[in-house]
Amino acid sequence: MRVFYKIFSIVIGTILLTGCGAEKAIKKAEKFYAVGEYYDAAAQYKKAYAQTPPKEKEKRGELSAKMATCYRRTNTTSKAIAAYNNVIRYKKADSLTHFYLAQQLMKNGSYKDAAKNFQIAVDSLSMCEKNDYLTLAKTGLKSARQAPDWKKEGSAYTVKRMEIFNSRRAEYSPMLAGDDYDQLYFTSTRNEAQGDEYSGITGTKAGDIFLSQKDDKDKWGRPQSIDSELNTDFDEGACAFSPDGKTMYLTQCVTDGNYPRFATIVASQRSDASWSKATEVKISKDTLSSYAHPAVSPDGEWLYFVSDMPGGMGGLDIWRCRLYGNNETGGVENLGAPVNTPGDEMFPTFRPNGDLYFSSNGHPGMGGLDIFIAKPTRSEKSEYSETSDYSDSYKIEHPGFPLNSQGDDFGMTFEGMKNQGFFSSNRGDARGFDHIFSFFNPDIIQTVKGWVYEQEGYELPAAQVYMVGNDGTNLRLSVRGDGSFEHVIKPNVDYVFMATCKGYLNHQQQLRVEPVKASEEYVLQFPLYNISVPVMVENIFYDFDKATLRPESSVALDSLVDLLNQNPHITIELSAHTDYKGSDQYNERLSQLRAESVVRYLIQHGIAEDRLTPKGYGESMPKTIKKRVAEKYKFLKEGDKLTEEFINALPEEQQEICNQLNRRTEFRVLQTTYGMFDKAGKLLQTPPPAEQPKD
Repeated sequence: MRVFYKIFSIVIGTILLTGCGAEKAIKKAEKFYAVGEYYDAAAQYKKAYAQTPPKEKEKRGELSAKMATCYRRTNTTSKAIAAYNNVIRYKKADSLTHFYLAQQLMKNGSYKDAAKNFQIAVDSLSMCEKNDYLTLAKTGLKSARQAPDWKKEGSAYTVKRMEIFNSRRAEYSPMLAGDDYDQLYFTSTRNEAQGDEYSGITGTKAGDIFLSQKDDKDKWGRPQSIDSELNTDFDEGACAFSPDGKTMYLTQCVTDGNYPRFATIVASQRSDASWSKATEVKISKDTLSSYAHPAVSPDGEWLYFVSDMPGGMGGLDIWRCRLYGNNETGGVENLGAPVNTPGDEMFPTFRPNGDLYFSSNGHPGMGGLDIFIAKPTRSEKSEYSETSDYSDSYKIEHPGFPLNSQGDDFGMTFEGMKNQGFFSSNRGDARGFDHIFSFFNPDIIQTVKGWVYEQEGYELPAAQVYMVGNDGTNLRLSVRGDGSFEHVIKPNVDYVFMATCKGYLNHQQQLRVEPVKASEEYVLQFPLYNISVPVMVENIFYDFDKATLRPESSVALDSLVDLLNQNPHITIELSAHTDYKGSDQYNERLSQLRAESVVRYLIQHGIAEDRLTPKGYGESMPKTIKKRVAEKYKFLKEGDKLTEEFINALPEEQQEICNQLNRRTEFRVLQTTYGMFDKAGKLLQTPPPAEQPKD
């Protein structure tokens, strides 16, 4: 009897201790859950579940529901499926249980079981009118039935996992940068990330921005953490760049153990080769909403982002606001349908042709987040207008398998105008970690690439290029740091490109695009003439020892006529120069006659005489070498002045090159307000621009 009493006491004590341990674990779990630390919460709920006797089915069912939510939010799909099945087994299921289970089954590729559970959810939710979950359940049912066909049909995309970028942890949201797209920025939670603590949300270290660069053999190097104040002990991720590459926008989430964490968008400035400490971009006065996943429109005027702020269509939506510089924004607006749905729309990014790529679980897809393409249906002329009516502005496309999969697919970045680049996905990772993949699609793409630079000088990244087509295209293109720009162009369209920069004359080029059977790139050059220094007009030739223009000079002279027509408010001095051979008086007279010959040609081709002043300088103004000339002739350097003394110190062959450079025709701008004012000084009507191509 005494032995039985002892055994009974031990059993009762064990049950009491077990129950006490379960309650303690639940309290810890609830605290983690309240602040969004689902990884730590799941561990505590699992502990409480294990310490709860099997006969307490109701309590086990409730704990299973909590675990299922945590596993769902941490992308632990297989554990989430098991937990939701336990909720059903313990008879604690409701319509949302089957809805969420179906979503997890989709991510597992179990499309038949997913369809069965979506149908149960639809039948149950049909009792409610205007229920967002009903809409999503119907979309999910359609997806479960359509996904096997998508997978079977495939697409033109080729996808490859990029092991050079990946680790045993997560990598996501790659973003190409650099004038030659030779830099890849992305977010990673690998062990090299800053900080020593592990996140209660994911169970990994907080994310940092990492960088991989190509070497001179076109090979990607091992990723390195950015050595600056950009990364912190907190989460940084999902970066995007301004068109000029000088500003990085990214998401930052600051840790707080007592309150839910709201993501914010911050910006960092590039100085030389280093990124500055990020500062917050103020989007709204709402401090209880998250702002994440920034993207900048191709024209640099709009910041697109993801938020759960009030006024959306449900879940996370894609929004946009104006960018005014110095981290100032304004005019926040929701993109609306058809982009946003009652589900989650995330990770917006732009292809340079203006197509908006984003990921969603609210459109019919293959499981998890799928990548979608929002193609503008309005004319490009109005695509970046200030209107906020987006109801019919986009056509949504699903690019199919294998770009999309049963997992989460998101975070596109493009190698210029090509339909190739990188994205992130957690396909094939049982732990739910994201990794970086490459993609390639052999589209036939016609593009234009141009360079804007000072004549004989440096590139002009401060320039702007206006692109006008007779199909209604009217765009302002941004110029990159090397003075280049790129854009997709369409066959059977006539385009006019106008490059402008403060302190320089405009330069215009025309392009007719014909249909092609393979991708083609058209290259244009935009040398801009500085209005404050003399500019050489190349390829003007005279008969020997005479002022007679040779026929082959007409191409250069006609270009000068076009330039004066494109800049109708300028007057110029047209000057001619000789080498040092011959007397000063003879050279001055010959150069004056040559300058007058060029002026007569311009007048004969429609340029007003009072806009032109001929001047012969003879040998009195030897040429000063600029950057591009120095690159062509390696024995010269920028700043060299081709005086008689300088030339005579060179070998004979180099002397003749310098004499040729001195024998030149130049112009310099005298006035920039010609024809703009009357005699009383009042502004006249601005002369019309040069005629543009018409439909």
